[in-house]
Amino acid sequence: MNALNRRSFISRLGGGFGALAVTDLLAHDLAKPRPEFNGGLHHRAKVKRVIQLFMNGGASQIDTYDYKPELIRFHGQKLGPKEKPEGFTDIAGSVMKSPFAFKQHGQSGRWVSSVFPEQAKCVDDMAFLMAMASKTNVHGPGAYMMNTGFVLPGFPCMGAWISYALGNLTDNLPTFVVLPDSRGLPYNQKGNFSAGFLPAKHQGTLIEAGAKQPIPDLFAKDRFRFVSAEADRDGLALLDRFNRAHAERNPGDSRLEARLASYELAAKMQLSAPEAFDVSRESETTRNAYGMDKPVTEDFGRRCLLARRLVERGVRFVQVWSGPQGAVNNWDNHANMEKELVPIAASVDQPIAALIRDLKARGLFEDTLLVWSTEFGRTPFAQGSEGIGRDHNGGTFVTWLAGAGIKTGVSHGRSDDLGYQTAEGRTYCYDLHATILHLMGIDHTKLTYRHLGIDRRLTDVHGEVVRTILA
Repeated sequence: MNALNRRSFISRLGGGFGALAVTDLLAHDLAKPRPEFNGGLHHRAKVKRVIQLFMNGGASQIDTYDYKPELIRFHGQKLGPKEKPEGFTDIAGSVMKSPFAFKQHGQSGRWVSSVFPEQAKCVDDMAFLMAMASKTNVHGPGAYMMNTGFVLPGFPCMGAWISYALGNLTDNLPTFVVLPDSRGLPYNQKGNFSAGFLPAKHQGTLIEAGAKQPIPDLFAKDRFRFVSAEADRDGLALLDRFNRAHAERNPGDSRLEARLASYELAAKMQLSAPEAFDVSRESETTRNAYGMDKPVTEDFGRRCLLARRLVERGVRFVQVWSGPQGAVNNWDNHANMEKELVPIAASVDQPIAALIRDLKARGLFEDTLLVWSTEFGRTPFAQGSEGIGRDHNGGTFVTWLAGAGIKTGVSHGRSDDLGYQTAEGRTYCYDLHATILHLMGIDHTKLTYRHLGIDRRLTDVHGEVVRTILA
């Protein structure tokens, strides 16, 4: 028996299971976006595209947006748990006041610390979820939860669900783009951008914003001079015939469908990508507004500007990450709040404010949603007996939204007086996801995909739309 026959035999041996998989796939008939709903599935959509800014590592709510004067009053007192809670990396030390000054800003009077002087000028454009909570204090599960709704790997992220539900707005750029920190990928690596059990073509497309070729291997290297446009076209046509013949024999394998789609998209992007990813085409004034003239803000500013260029050209969902995984250069500020939070906050503050102003000036806020998020918050207690940093805290943290469909200058929920746990109006990722889907014309309870006999949802069996922040 030759290799091809062996492969065929093994394939047929598993055919019964493959048939079950195909039946499962065909049993799911997703509704199509409807023009009368402005592109929504179940009701009229206010949002067509989303930019999500993810602060990797657990941004401290009580040193940024959640002002707690009681921390000053109780500074130095031992009010925390006596034993080390699950997920903490050390024992809880004394209550620690924020080392940063807070002031009220805008007509809404929103309290913002001195680490965000530029975003503070934009608070009247934002709506805050002041009592977000997580089911974990651990980075990997926390990042999975905020992206997929589950603390375990293997589930589709929000960007993949949106791609699956609504499809693309343009056929010459990816539907879901991920712009990671130039210093590395976040916790869970590519697991945060996974399509999980959804068809593989809905996973995030990783773009290296600062690279000479942001999408690796989109164009042949210079040494391959024999690769002409004609030869490329003929080669792709031959490959397409082979792939489609294989796909007909293996209809239950979405990976091949994704590969076919990626080849087709790559061919189109050879024309569209050079212009779309070239931020040097923007004016010097615009680039400087995003902080591209300063080493501290250049990387995140470049990616925020690229995010604006991509949604402007029809990309449906763009995720911009701040900070890689690991113990440094992110929002995981265990050792020293002043030394660790200040530089990472400075790297994003001006670019985010510029992105808000730019989206507004270009009229993109009429159908674009901007979301600022993190996986969990920090403790109001110093980490360890002599610490000046803060430990992980899933008890409460802050998320804000701005743009289409959002009521400006409002907040929902609040944390307790020390900023340790939620006090009222608690929201989880399920509620955030339900709200985002609602704005895109999707009823989160109806967006399902049958997997292993279960109708799975992004929001699992939870989630309520947070209507108090909707316009």
